[in-house]
Amino acid sequence: METNQLKRYSLECPGLPLAVYREIAAHLRQVEGVETGLTSQDAQQFDYAQSQVGSLWIQYSENLDPVDQQLIETILTYYSHRFGKWVKCP
Repeated sequence: METNQLKRYSLECPGLPLAVYREIAAHLRQVEGVETGLTSQDAQQFDYAQSQVGSLWIQYSENLDPVDQQLIETILTYYSHRFGKWVKCP
């Protein structure tokens, strides 16, 4: 019996607005087999310049089709060109 391992990681783009995070998550969920969600900002002080979101998490099977994996990268690259570099969260 084959076990289907899941790959999950989180990314952030400092200063990215909540609406854009939601848009990105919606685009990623259109890729079959991909789940996404947002984590809350955990800053101690409120700052208008910071995003309301802590990070975007992405989860999919390690066996996800390479074409779909490339589509994930294409979506993330599209937004990074417009809003700034993605930073992988620990």
